[in-house]
Amino acid sequence: MGLADTFQQIIDSLPDDWTDLELDVRIFDESRYVEAATYMVVVNSQPYSQYDWHWRVNVAHRFGHGAAAPATHGTLKYLDDAGIDGELRVREVKQGRAEFTPMWGRPESVRQEFRKSRGQ
Repeated sequence: MGLADTFQQIIDSLPDDWTDLELDVRIFDESRYVEAATYMVVVNSQPYSQYDWHWRVNVAHRFGHGAAAPATHGTLKYLDDAGIDGELRVREVKQGRAEFTPMWGRPESVRQEFRKSRGQ
């Protein structure tokens, strides 16, 4: 199974209120590291040095610090399409956190638009 399919299985197994996901990515053929890194830069992956795994990827569900899940899936699909095999490991999943946006000093029109965009 490819990296993109594995990632989709991980996402599908998470509860709906997950907010952050940290993944470790390792490729099997280290001679293709530079080529793989050109794809991984799209999701702002953090390279490990002196470690068994090659990159850490932060994925955000609806808000927060990290790459969007569709962007991460697309990046892993690029690796699959290039024939770069590897594996994923879930490092951490956070769930149940709520977005906070300070609204002090903002006009009512901004507050209404924010509520409308968030379905509140």
